[in-house]
Amino acid sequence: MAGVSQQIGIQMYTLRDQTEQDFLGTLGKVADMGYRAVEFAGYFGVPAAELRRTLDRLGLAAPSAHVGLDFSSLDNLERALAGEIEYAVELGLQYIITPSAPLPANPSLEDVKAVIPFLEKASGMVRAAGLQYGYHNHDYEFAQVDGKAVIDIWLEQIPAEHMFAEFDLGWVHRGGARPIDYISRYASRVPLVHIKDFGAGNEETDLGKGQVDFQSVFEAAEASGIRYYIVEQEAYAESSLASAKLALDYFRQLGLIQD
Repeated sequence: MAGVSQQIGIQMYTLRDQTEQDFLGTLGKVADMGYRAVEFAGYFGVPAAELRRTLDRLGLAAPSAHVGLDFSSLDNLERALAGEIEYAVELGLQYIITPSAPLPANPSLEDVKAVIPFLEKASGMVRAAGLQYGYHNHDYEFAQVDGKAVIDIWLEQIPAEHMFAEFDLGWVHRGGARPIDYISRYASRVPLVHIKDFGAGNEETDLGKGQVDFQSVFEAAEASGIRYYIVEQEAYAESSLASAKLALDYFRQLGLIQD
């Protein structure tokens, strides 16, 4: 089946209630479950060298991290991002991803374009350090501005080699678009995707219990250049750990994990 070459990872924000108490111990739980990759959303004060040793001991890959940007000014962005890049290089990350960008509720084209210099500045700094730079969507980037989705404006204005897309398939769905359409449109520009499911009423649910069409994406993963499926969940029926385990079971049932 297509997709068996993709690694299954988890965005550690999914387990934020656990990481806040015991960050390194939670990584151990993730590895014990069967995950082989993690994406970070903060490091809880752990030095990069210590975190690297922990990952190596647990057999966990760490391709990426979400790093928020300071959108107040380009100078402030540069000062804050420099330290994050230094840490990422020492840790051995490949990708730094901006998790969101600020827009008003009903943005104008001017509002949308005003974000671009910040994304370009971050991209330049990340690429100068030898890493790749990407952007992660929510649903609001699929709002239409002058007849085009915000995310398309950004991805068309910023060259592919400067910014990739980490499409969150659940939020693509919530935004009113089809995940497979975006994966296909930006093929070779999508090294990672977030796997998040939404059910009736647009309520987040455990993987496989909702309405998001993952199967078409799994079938197109090789052609699209997807390397990692990253589980991210923000709401749980039972607990964050239980949902993380259910997500792996979902991938196993589909034959997308080779244990």
